[in-house]
Amino acid sequence: MTDTEKASGGRTRRATTTAAPRASVRGGTGRTVKAPAHVTTSTATLPTPPSGFHEPTMYIVRPGEDPWDDAELREVREGLIETAHELRAEIAVSENGIADLLRDSGEGAGDDQADTGTKNFEREHEMSLTNNARGMLLQSEKALRRLADGTYGACESCGSAIGKARLQAFPRATLCVTCKQREERR
Repeated sequence: MTDTEKASGGRTRRATTTAAPRASVRGGTGRTVKAPAHVTTSTATLPTPPSGFHEPTMYIVRPGEDPWDDAELREVREGLIETAHELRAEIAVSENGIADLLRDSGEGAGDDQADTGTKNFEREHEMSLTNNARGMLLQSEKALRRLADGTYGACESCGSAIGKARLQAFPRATLCVTCKQREERR
């Protein structure tokens, strides 16, 4: 594998060697990073396939892992889409439940403190579940966007590969194990 292929995660594209550091946008994330003088930087952008998803070989994998194939990517994509649909339905049901609980909360004029406390607990619990589902929906949609723009599989923190096994077990992952452990220690 050439330096150009290593720098682009195994992708081959026309590149030039820079004499001095220059800013480049990395992986379509919109973040600008400084390129060291000895690294080659891309001068061409890769075309987006008509389906909106990149070729399987464009997705970064850890050393020793097989590249993503069409079936694996399709399975991940379909799982994320299915999860997103389920979460949207769950959110709709939860929002209706919250509306009912809020509507019923005004009718508690004769309730004792225990009844009021129970209603408050139920409402807060339902709101917590709804917020959790919204967060998971956002993560699923973000993973689908990353699949579409070719950045799926790259750690958002350090840029290294997240790992196929981790992504197949948890397709919404955006950090490699090392960065996730570092984040959890904070």
